[in-house]
Amino acid sequence: MDKIKNIVIGGAWPYANSDLHLGHIAGLISGDVLARYHRQRGNNVVYVSGTDCHGTPITERAKKEKKTPKEIAEYYDNRDRETLKKFNFSYDLYTNTDTDFHRKETMNMFKKMYENGYIYEKIEPQAYCEHCHKFLSDREIKIVCPKCGTETKADQCDGCQYVPTVEDTKDGICLECGSKTVLRDNKNLYLALSKFQKEIEEHTKKSNTIWRINAKNETDKYLKQGLVDRAVTRDLDWGVDIPLPNYEDKKMYVWIDAVLGYVTATKKWCEDHNKNWEEYWKEGNNNLIYMVHGKDNIVFHSIIFNALLLAMKEDYHLVDVIVSSEYLNINDEKISKSKGNGIPAIELVDKYQSDSLRFHLINNGPEKKDSNFTIDSLIATNNGELLNKFGNLVNRTLKFKGIDELPKGILDEQVKSKIEETYDKVADAIEHLEFKEASDIAMQLVEYANKYYDDKQPWVQKKENIEDFNNTIYTCSVIIANLANIFEPFMPDASSKIRVYLGLNEPNWEFIKPKENIKLENIEPLFTRID
Repeated sequence: MDKIKNIVIGGAWPYANSDLHLGHIAGLISGDVLARYHRQRGNNVVYVSGTDCHGTPITERAKKEKKTPKEIAEYYDNRDRETLKKFNFSYDLYTNTDTDFHRKETMNMFKKMYENGYIYEKIEPQAYCEHCHKFLSDREIKIVCPKCGTETKADQCDGCQYVPTVEDTKDGICLECGSKTVLRDNKNLYLALSKFQKEIEEHTKKSNTIWRINAKNETDKYLKQGLVDRAVTRDLDWGVDIPLPNYEDKKMYVWIDAVLGYVTATKKWCEDHNKNWEEYWKEGNNNLIYMVHGKDNIVFHSIIFNALLLAMKEDYHLVDVIVSSEYLNINDEKISKSKGNGIPAIELVDKYQSDSLRFHLINNGPEKKDSNFTIDSLIATNNGELLNKFGNLVNRTLKFKGIDELPKGILDEQVKSKIEETYDKVADAIEHLEFKEASDIAMQLVEYANKYYDDKQPWVQKKENIEDFNNTIYTCSVIIANLANIFEPFMPDASSKIRVYLGLNEPNWEFIKPKENIKLENIEPLFTRID
């Protein structure tokens, strides 16, 4: 790839209303693969995300647990951080939307959009509960979907993904008290999304060459329908304040608050590290911006976020690459809070190795279609692919009986060519968002190395021709050294262990050799068998 100077990778912000489940990790892991890979290529990477502390899901959880929204948000923010750390996510900054810095910066950006004429006041009907004496958000209303007949919340149909209109919420059910809703006039601020139709169409056409089909189709669907102006304020007492007079009783819609967090998090990181944030977010800086999330978040990143950036009229670089996953099912069932089948990710990573879980989710995850997770399939990946192939290669090469130092040998040039070819192929797959293919190609080098080892029969060479033995062990150790680089985006723990064993420096993306005269001691298995 041509060297990109500055890269932003944004991972979707999980709601602070429950533990991260395995589906969240499956949808976000691509961001960590990209961040680690681009750092190895020498690019300047800012990889950011955080916990979304605002919005109805948090207030709903607070009511159920008889706590404040802040208490709920702080608890799950800490849980999210712990989970992501155990999965070795390498965020440069993982923050949350309830920091003073984020609130201040978001309010400033909101005000710029208003001053530029892209946010305007509008009075229109909205669902109201006469029993609770309040206007309701879409997530607080239960309706029957007019498209497919599914009983669903009014933010989006769980059955067909239809987004209900205001009219659809008439005679809905207030989820708090069970009363029927009515429509009453309410004053809100709206984003003039329709004004950005042409610019977003042009940008999408230019940038979507490697987007996955779900991102292309979902974005194209909204653009063909024609962009519709969207409310940006809501009747809540928990969230980011509206920095305008006469709106003291409303808060900013959470989707504005969260997506602008990619900018505020970058600003904060740059401020803390004496960097210029504009080099990552403004045009003319040879930059590239990735957004990583599940398929239910596509339009917020491919259309709405770009519209917000355009509305500030400050020469922002728009999102280039949408990295959108499908859904991860558990034991052939869609993950559902009501079914309680989400499997908290922290429980699994406490029980199994993070590298095994990471590799399995990348290699068998919902990259292009919904995928299914079972413990049996994880065991097959761990024991069959990782332990028996990769772990065995490292173990039998570096712990060969009778040697305590890496022998000096001559590298097989055919092997060197195979390694260099693998670098190129894995890089191309990663850059085209083909992470499963990239991990398959990396594992093919492991299989190639095991065959090379078996064909050379070093256990025979050691008795009959010590020079050939030294060449074989040395050549296999060179493969292992380069596997530490190639597997770094997928399995950072295993890669780190190999670097220690072979005296290697920080990971990069080029052919390397082990340190000379390195002592082969304290070589432990990379993976543990799961019974």
